[in-house]
Amino acid sequence: MSGAPPLSGERASRGAFLTREQAAAALHRALELSQALFEVADRGEIAQVLSLDAERLSLLKSARAALGPLSEKDRSVLRAIADLNARSVGRMEHRFRAKCRDIDMLSAGRRAVRAYANSR
Repeated sequence: MSGAPPLSGERASRGAFLTREQAAAALHRALELSQALFEVADRGEIAQVLSLDAERLSLLKSARAALGPLSEKDRSVLRAIADLNARSVGRMEHRFRAKCRDIDMLSAGRRAVRAYANSR
């Protein structure tokens, strides 16, 4: 970036003070956060996912307020963010379904143990 102040705190979250250049940088930072979010979602670190998602949302809101009409490059970055977001949600849903299957298996095992214990 050429001489523009870095994105930080209230200025980045409110968007009204961002230049177009800073807004583009916010979009790229949101893309980086989306990649990090995908990695932590894959590991099942829900608290970290929530933290990264909140930071990313703040950046996206500030960029949207400052960019106005989106260029094709901006749209491309947003498509990449949306794709990573969909993949992250898919990973988290997969982990959730796996946990549900594990719980079902434990429950079936407990029922079997009770049934076996009652038959003795």
